[in-house]
Order: sequence, then C-alpha cells, then structure tokens
Amino acid sequence: MQTVDVLVVGAGLAGLHTARLLAQRDLSVMVVDRRRSLSAGIRTTGIFVRRTLDDFDLPDHLLGPGVRDVLLYPPSRRAPIRLTSDRDEYRVADMAAVYEHARRAAESAGARVLLGVRYVDVSMGFVRFDGAEPVTARFIVGADGARSRVARDLGLDVNRRFLVGAEIVHPIVPGTTAPEFHCVLDPRIAPGYLGWVINDGRHAHVGVAGYPDAMRTGVRHLLDAFAADAPGRAAPAGPVERRGGPIPVGGVLRRLACPAGLLVGDAAGAVSPLTAGGLDPCLRMSELAAAVVAGYLCTGDQRVLRQYDGSALRTRFRGRLLLRRAFAGIRSPAAVEAAVTLLRARAGRALAARILFGDGSFPDVNPRLERFSSYR
Repeated sequence: MQTVDVLVVGAGLAGLHTARLLAQRDLSVMVVDRRRSLSAGIRTTGIFVRRTLDDFDLPDHLLGPGVRDVLLYPPSRRAPIRLTSDRDEYRVADMAAVYEHARRAAESAGARVLLGVRYVDVSMGFVRFDGAEPVTARFIVGADGARSRVARDLGLDVNRRFLVGAEIVHPIVPGTTAPEFHCVLDPRIAPGYLGWVINDGRHAHVGVAGYPDAMRTGVRHLLDAFAADAPGRAAPAGPVERRGGPIPVGGVLRRLACPAGLLVGDAAGAVSPLTAGGLDPCLRMSELAAAVVAGYLCTGDQRVLRQYDGSALRTRFRGRLLLRRAFAGIRSPAAVEAAVTLLRARAGRALAARILFGDGSFPDVNPRLERFSSYR
C-alpha cells in the first residue's frame, strides 16, 4: 500500500495550489479528484479581483481584459449606477485552462494528480477511494468543495449557510462588448444576491445566485428568465455551457484543522460573506495551510495547527457578515429599489465603491506566514 505525506482531496484551485506549495517543501503529495477532466464541473465564474492579480503570479494569457466599470441596476433596471475605477479591478479567467495550468505546476513541483478517483472515507490515516487503491496518508487536506466529505470524516466544522448559483457561458465575438461588469439587484431573480453579466474577452458569463429557500421556481428557471434580457449581454453564438453549485457565505469556519488534516477553499468557508468571492481567499488560505502543514509534519507540534484558526480569521468578517444578514432579509423589489436610490448619493456611492473596489475582502494571512518561514 502506498504511503504519502499529504493527500489532497479536490483538484480545484485551492487544492492544486496547496499541493504545489507542499511538494515544493519536499513532501510527498497526492491529489485526487472524482472528475475525469478539470474542465468538467466548473462552479465559478472565474472573476479575479485586483488584489489577487497584484499578489499572485497568474498566467496573463488566460485572463480576459481588465474591467474598470461596474453598473448596478435596481429591479426596474432603469438608470443604473455606474462606478468607475482608475485601474483594472477585475479580470475573468478561462478557468478550465487555469486549472490545467495549476495542475501542471503541481506536477512539476512533484505532486501526483489523479483524476477520476473518488474519495470514499478515511480512518486512522487509511484512505479509501472508488477508482484507485487505498493509501496511507500522514495528513489530509480537504479541498473538496462547499459540502466537504473530508470535513465530516475528520470531525471539523462544515458550512451551513449557502447561496446557490447558476451561470450560462457562451462564446462572443471579441471586441463586440465592452469590458463592463453588470450587476442586477432584484430579489425576484436573485434573492439575497444578484444577477450578473461579464465577459472574459471570448465568452460572456450570465448568471444568478441567491438563497435556495427563496428561489421558488428554481435557479435554472430564474437564470433562463434573466438571461433572456439581461443588460449588457451579447447574443449567444455556438454551444452553451452551464455551470452551477453551492456558495458558502457563512464566513470562514471556526474549526479548520485537527491532527489528521485541515480544510482549504470552499470546504473551509473561505469565501467573502458579502460578495461571495472565493478565488482570492482560496489562494491566500492555501498558502497559510501549506505552511502550517509543513510545520506540523516537520515538528509534530500540535500548537502549529492552532495557527490555522478560523475563529481568528472571522474577526475581519464581522461587518460583512452583518451586511450579508441585512442583504438576505431584503426580499421586496420595492425595498431594493429604495436601497439603490440611497446608493446614488455620495455616501452610498462611496460605500458601494469600497465594497466593489476595496482591498479588504479577505484577511491578510502574511503575518501568520512569517512564523513559518523556516519550513518554506
């Protein structure tokens, strides 16, 4: 039976980034994912924010044009509020290609990536799969999504507050649509969240998300209705791709680690509670997770694991969790229309710009990373 230092369950961005960093620390790393192709089952629009673009080395050729303009629409969709930044705030990635790039980087660092292998369960470091022989792992990293089975098996916290999202992706003719981010606030189509249209230079992304208990007709029906006349959309050309899945919005989970393993990405609740953005958090927490795992496996000191503490990270989310709860309670289109009217004032526009263009979407993990410099 094969033995590895670290088994990573899930070959999304969080899992592959963590695997690469651990392999670079001379640990034996295996990654498993039940998908047979990394282009299947994509659950993210792939919007990278400026802070991520500044701090991480993302492949530029896989990113669409910079987006500086955000248009906020009330339910009536009349007179949207235009917010313009003096720098590129968003770029949309070709996520299938980004995952493949991350896979090659992990394998180049020495990690072994196995697709078409479904994690079954773990007990005392003995891990069973459907599609491969069991392995013994010193440590397990759960990167298996919002409803993580690894989290349950390890007795760690699990996500309990979700939005559910769905998206249509279709080809467009480059240069036919402006690089703008259209956001429609309307609880009839996206209760507790918004509908969006954005393009990556080659594809248009049209989506909705909201609380499932309020989506009376189902997310797919709401998406189709929204896509029929969504603002800023380009006429579909060619085959249509659909994406969708749960989005955890309860904030970073408190209990993220134990002597047998830890959680990263959506499994850890590493998603901004208000904006539901998860790509920046997954990269940042993956860097901290890799440092903690390496330190723990090197020393065997469980105090190292305490540095991966969700309770401490949640303190930065207090304001956004309160705004999330307030936003969730607005179910009347008239109330949203009034709220958007308030955003037209100077103070309202400043608040909207701070949320959409600010740098504070996720806690800075660098001070914690500095404690593990000797394990890099």
